[in-house]
Order: sequence, then C-alpha cells, then structure tokens
Amino acid sequence: MRSRILTRSFLSVSLLAATCLTAHAEAPVSDNVKQAETASQFLTTPQKVVSDGAVTIRGQHIPYQAVTGTLIVHAQGWDDSDTGPSDPKAEKKNPDAVASIFYVAYFKKGAHPDNRPITFVYNGGPGSSSVWMHMGAFGPHRIVTADDSNTAAAPYKLIDNNDSPLDATDLVFIDAPGTGFGRLVGKDKEKAFYGTDPDAAAFTDFIAQFLTRFGRYNSPKYLFGESYGTTRSAIVANQLASEKGIDLNGVMLLSQILDYDNSIDNVKSNPSVDQPYVLALPSFAATAWYHHKLPAQPKDLKTFLSEVEHFALTDYTSALQDGTAISDEKLEQTAQKLHQYTGLPVEYLKKADLRVSGGEFAKTLLGDDGMDTGRLDSRFSGPAIDPLAQTPDYDPQFAAMQSAYVSAFNDYVRNTLHYGTNPAFNDGYEEYKVSAHSIGKWAFVHKQPGAGRPAKGAPNVLPDLASAMKQNPSLKIMLNQGYYDLGTPFFEGIYEMQHLPIPHKLASNIEIHQYESGHMVYAHAPALTELHDNVVNFINKTQHG
Repeated sequence: MRSRILTRSFLSVSLLAATCLTAHAEAPVSDNVKQAETASQFLTTPQKVVSDGAVTIRGQHIPYQAVTGTLIVHAQGWDDSDTGPSDPKAEKKNPDAVASIFYVAYFKKGAHPDNRPITFVYNGGPGSSSVWMHMGAFGPHRIVTADDSNTAAAPYKLIDNNDSPLDATDLVFIDAPGTGFGRLVGKDKEKAFYGTDPDAAAFTDFIAQFLTRFGRYNSPKYLFGESYGTTRSAIVANQLASEKGIDLNGVMLLSQILDYDNSIDNVKSNPSVDQPYVLALPSFAATAWYHHKLPAQPKDLKTFLSEVEHFALTDYTSALQDGTAISDEKLEQTAQKLHQYTGLPVEYLKKADLRVSGGEFAKTLLGDDGMDTGRLDSRFSGPAIDPLAQTPDYDPQFAAMQSAYVSAFNDYVRNTLHYGTNPAFNDGYEEYKVSAHSIGKWAFVHKQPGAGRPAKGAPNVLPDLASAMKQNPSLKIMLNQGYYDLGTPFFEGIYEMQHLPIPHKLASNIEIHQYESGHMVYAHAPALTELHDNVVNFINKTQHG
C-alpha cells in the first residue's frame, strides 16, 4: 500500500510519468476490446461440457451423461443461405441478432436413441430460466424446501431425486433466450427474441437443431412446459410439425394458460368479460378450504370443489351476466353463496359487485391477520407489506423459495456440471440469470395458424395446439394442475381443454390431472411423486405412437 501511495505522489509532479500514465491508461482499453471480442466469440459459438453422474430412481440405478452448454439460434426470419446483399447500401434481410441458448441435457447411458424418449423441459415467465423445473421437479438432484412456508437461509440441502422421470426419458432443460448462461447478441437483440412469436421460433429452432446435433430425430419426442411455457408449447408443437416436419408423441402442460383473456390477474381492466371470475372461483374455494376460512368446513376437498364448479357454471354465471340489472334478492343470494364458498365477507362481495380479482382475493382472505396468501401457491402466506393495499406487493411462495433454488443451482452447475467458469468469458465468471426481466419489453403479438396477420393483445394459442393435434391425430396431451394456483386456476385449464377447436373424437387424446399443490405442483413432495408417476405412465403409453 505504501509503495502505491509514493508512486502516485511522484507521478503527480512528473511530466514523463504523466506520459507513462497516459500509456498505462490506454492499455486496459485495448485489453477490454480484446476481452470483449473474446467474449463475443464465446457467446456466438456453441459450447459443450460433458460430465458423468448417476442417480437411483424407484430402486433403479441410472448412470447418465450430462451435457451442459449452449446452442446458437438466430432471429425469426433468418435464412442460413442469405449471406447479405452485395450492395453495402442495400437493406440487409438477414437479421443480425442471435441468442446463445443455455441447456442442460441428461442422457441415460447404454440406451439406444431410437428406443429412448427425449423430453424438452422449460419454465415460463415469459423470460424465465428452467431452474425451477430443473432443481425442483425433474432433474436427477433436487433442492429440499419447506412445504408451505418460508425455507430457512443457507446452507440448503440437495438430494438425489427419486421422482425424476429420467427412469423413462432423457431430459433437456432449456433456458429461455436472455436467461441462464445464455445471452443475446446483435442489433435489436431484445426485439428479436422478446415476444410471443419470436420466443416460440427460437425454441422451435433450438429443438430441431438439438435433435440434429445429438442424433435424436428418431427418438420419441415430448415437450413439457410450465405456465407461460404452456403458451410456448402450443405454438412450438404446431411449428415443429408445420415448419420443421417434426411430429411429437406428446405435449405435457403444467399450470396451463393458453387464452390470456381467461386470466384472473388483470380482469378488472376488461369489464363486460366475466368468464375469469367463473373459472377462478374453484381455486378461491380450495384456498379458503386449506386455510380453514369457510363458514362450514367440508371434509372432502374434491367433493366440495365439484359443488363449487357446478355453482360457478350455473347460478354464479347467471348473476354475473345480469350485470347492473341484477335484482336485490339475487345479489344477496349470490353473495351469501360466495361467502359460503370463499370465506370472504358478504358486504365485501356485494361492494365488489360479486367480482373479485386474484390479487384482491389473496389480499382479503387472511387480511384480518395482516397476511397475504400466495399467488403461485395459495397454501403459502406472508406478512402484508401494506395492509391497506388492494393487492399484495409480493408473492409469499416466490419469496419463500427463490434463494434456495438460485443458490443450489449456482453451486451445482459450477461444481458438479463444471459450467460457468470458462476464462473465455469475463475472466472466468458468468452470471446465471434466473430471469430476463423481459415482461415489460415483451411483444404480446401472435399470428394464429391460418391468420392473415398477427394480432396484438392477450394471446390465444388454442388454435395452435388444435392445429398440431389435427395435423398429427396421434398427438397426446397431458394437463397437470394444482388446486391452490391463483395464477393459472385449474378450472380455467379444464375449460380451455374443453374448448379447443378440435373434432370431438380428438378430445380423447387429452388427459387431465390435479394435485393438492399450487402452480409449481412439485413444491409439495407428495404431488411431485404423483407427477412423476403420471408423466412416466404418459410416456410409456405414447412413445410408440
């Protein structure tokens, strides 16, 4: 330290030293340029790190090879035969933006590719990495978290995952563009990938490229998407068939949202559309049942929910359709019934015109105790930041689990999979980005199959999934849902599956499973075990077409 102080003092009075200082200041600039060029080359070149591991699943010892790396996909509309215009002044048709998409793949050793299913797994967001599905549900090792309460700070516990479906299928966890160790590069890079259709195009290209690079074109193929990942899956399933000539054996959906007009989140901004209230009511009832807030607590949840579903589709729908023309007597009767099913005060329900959004319900149910319920998993609750607010300021489940997932994966990917420390990038440090924080930049513009032009606004991808099923009548669909999910209510998923524009006979290709859990059904250990069994059974009966 003393040497540095003396040197600085001397340099301040020496012209020669000032000249040296200038030269010294320029050197790092050159180094920075070289480092930037090295990083850019690293990001635009496919990477691959191979490691070995083993896990025991349901008594079966499974040795596997883990491949961790990136593949490069280009912006929607890119043509690999287009090298650009010969005239430098002419407009270049080939988009410059590229995305390095990060993935972790697990291949069972000794399995023949033609007989071994492969499943592409991802979360939603939009703009989320796959850390949740990877570390909590399907990876060969999973993080242990508290069931319906906050998980204490580190150290966290990573265990062998007895419920990984690696016993039935190889797994490829894909991080969305701009997340994980993937990066976006080039002009207008965010515009090129942050949107409903550009995102789906990137995933479609990634999957086709992966099948080629790893020789898996003849394997039984599946998609497994969660939340917005189900929106993505509907488009990708159709694009793989119509644009790449790739038929899937099955599409597995977790916490589905295919028509955003059914969302209970922003329903207040869309008056005259009452359907979201109808579809969310059973989830409100399940939540009130779980927290023992009902005036009369039913013994059996499923029997209770069947009753609520019938009321939602009949008397409740009728009352909402009456609007301001509803009679005082009908208003009172409906409010009283809603009170019995949700635990919310009658006067509150009447003041709300019988219409309560997801955020309002989460704020009100435990409001007298100064607590908010979770949105993703309403079994969770947490202290209200602002007790007087109309909706919660945070999601208790996300706050309870995020640190455990992020910490566990960062430790696992660097120390077990040996990725994220390549000196070619930023002196050997790569940040794992759990989220692209892209929702505010997201272009919710989607062109449905057969449409002349894209449509702005809340996407509806029911036609996309229907198109995939019509083109491939043997395609099977499995929907998985949690009763305590206020983000994508389970009754909404049932309704959407029943309103796919498909022939009646294709409806038999759909199976639906519910779990006593929330949006991330795997956060509840018994539900994860059920999910594994349902997934394995689905793959076993569909892998031969």
